[in-house]
Amino acid sequence: MKKLIIAILVVIPFVLMLGAIPFVNRIHPIILGLPFFHFWLFLGMIIVPICTYVIYRLQKSEGSIE
Repeated sequence: MKKLIIAILVVIPFVLMLGAIPFVNRIHPIILGLPFFHFWLFLGMIIVPICTYVIYRLQKSEGSIE
């Protein structure tokens, strides 16, 4: 089960940064004073490290990382 969660967490950043770009490449709406595309990239800069940290914690609890 943990391997499935890890696989999903690995895929999320790729989908967020590469797969969704054609769908979010627009100026409107303006969120927090940023065009939507810039807000999307900023959101990715927050989500990717969180996914990486959760993967690290899951692997450490599994004993894969010493």
